[in-house]
Amino acid sequence: MNDQNKTSQSPLIELCGVTKQFQSPAGAAPVLRDVSLAVDRGEFVAVVGKSGSGKSTLLNMLTGIDHPSQGTVTVNATDIHRLSESSLARWRGKNVGIVFQFFQLIPTLSIRENLILAMDFVNSIPKNERNRRAEALLAEVGISQHADKLPAELSGGEQQRAAIARALANDPPVIVADEPTGNLDSKTATAIQGLFAGLVGKGKTVIVVTHEDVSDSAYSRTISLSDGTVVSDRKRET
Repeated sequence: MNDQNKTSQSPLIELCGVTKQFQSPAGAAPVLRDVSLAVDRGEFVAVVGKSGSGKSTLLNMLTGIDHPSQGTVTVNATDIHRLSESSLARWRGKNVGIVFQFFQLIPTLSIRENLILAMDFVNSIPKNERNRRAEALLAEVGISQHADKLPAELSGGEQQRAAIARALANDPPVIVADEPTGNLDSKTATAIQGLFAGLVGKGKTVIVVTHEDVSDSAYSRTISLSDGTVVSDRKRET
């Protein structure tokens, strides 16, 4: 079996024995405790748990925003815990699209410019294609008419759609979202979840940290955390 076949058959994401501790005046405070899990290509995963359960820290492990105290993190055949900060930033730009709860759009740039800036940083999309790609992505998420507006001129749901388009700018295989619907009304939240489901249908792997009820949702898998450990890992019956 050649290396390419090995990569295609191996999990897209794999955490082995991941522990994360933060130092406090009282000593080391564990946030994740010996977490091991694998996520395959094309999964739509919800990560749930109470506040302080370790959900956001787990997401930070997957994106390389934070590093494990112990254990290994492999994403798209790269051991990201071994990368330098400069290499990690470049790797993240190509491999992971991040959607934040509060959008994190640059307020002084238009929506189109926010997307093009993401492409400029990674430099994997040819310059003469970036504007066209930005327009296509904004059309895909349903806000092409707002391309030249500033973020403040958009509603919360429209800004979140723009943030999703920006996360897709460099065509990464993985999209992660931290409470992406936490500040949206229920109708808009359902629409955003539908956007994520559509991305999974197109081959993306999407992982969403959420505090919302996922019992009747499109997620193919639900991982529950409590006190930094995985207490359940359920796949939806098909």
